Amino acid sequence: MKTAHNSLPERIPATTAAESEYLRAARGGKVSPPPVWLMRQAGRYLPEYREIRSRHGFLEVCNTPELACEVTLQPIRRFRFDAAILFSDILLPLIPMGADLSFGKNHGPRISNPLRTRSDVEKLKRFEPRESLTAVLKAIRMIRSELPREIALIGFVGAPFTLASYFIEGGKPDPFANIKRMMYGDPKVFDLLSKRLADMGVEYLAAMVEAGVDAVQLFDTWAGHLSELEFRSRCLPYLKIIFEQLAPLAVPMTYFTLGGMHLLSGIRESGSTVVGLDWRTPIAAARNTLGSDIAIQGNLDPAILLTDETTIRSEVRRIVAEGKQEGHVFNLGHGIFPQTPVTSVEIMLDELRGAKK
Repeated sequence: MKTAHNSLPERIPATTAAESEYLRAARGGKVSPPPVWLMRQAGRYLPEYREIRSRHGFLEVCNTPELACEVTLQPIRRFRFDAAILFSDILLPLIPMGADLSFGKNHGPRISNPLRTRSDVEKLKRFEPRESLTAVLKAIRMIRSELPREIALIGFVGAPFTLASYFIEGGKPDPFANIKRMMYGDPKVFDLLSKRLADMGVEYLAAMVEAGVDAVQLFDTWAGHLSELEFRSRCLPYLKIIFEQLAPLAVPMTYFTLGGMHLLSGIRESGSTVVGLDWRTPIAAARNTLGSDIAIQGNLDPAILLTDETTIRSEVRRIVAEGKQEGHVFNLGHGIFPQTPVTSVEIMLDELRGAKK
């Protein structure tokens, strides 16, 4: 597929690097300057992405291997990040499980048949990624064949609590009324759903690794809304299922949540090998809780990329200094904003790649 902008290379040139710097850092090695990729690095801030989306719907891009491959590679061509992340959506596997999912132009994801009862949960279909999401696995194989070996490919899935939140609420889980009602009013049903979603996560990520991803990430966007007690009782057991069953695959496994500083001691017990931090969590404080055997990813505030060059450079230097120990992957503390200027990303990378620890 041709690139959207002629100024960008159609193929990504290889370097003489012997291995992926992202994988080295994610496995606890010291890399200077730190490797970098951005959450939502393939997205609306890129003109080439907007050009594709002007002709194709979101789910169409996710479910068309050639389009998903192209969109995944766009930020690599433009910025040569140290890792590519598969262009997809955490809610995609809910469709073959039975969710009537839609994305609208003026609203986020909506599920027209939310889960509210034991009967609803028991009716969920068994998830088999090699049958129901063959397009995603084909896209992974295509992307991996296009990427130089020194650029890692990351696959991802939504964590059980966050997926359950969408599935129960029928969309963005705010104010969490229905999910809390099930957690406290019918905890056995909530646990049944969480186990089904954990099993799905294991199957899906294992299939992604088999198809060619080099690392995996669990996005648990909404877990930060839980108390520590709720996290340990209703969330952590299902994270452990996923990470323990994937551990033999020997790939870096990242866990990311928003507003989760109060959950770090529990997250340490999850089995993840990398923890993604949002911008509110100081790296030093996280290291004190997580220990030296877990790598850190993050954590520039994405809003900084909407400011001026001086501020961007200063904040990049601060993050690099805070992450100066072994095992640091530079990233944002959440997804990049759609209105982010491309020049801001270029400034960030210029400062980062000139940094010396």
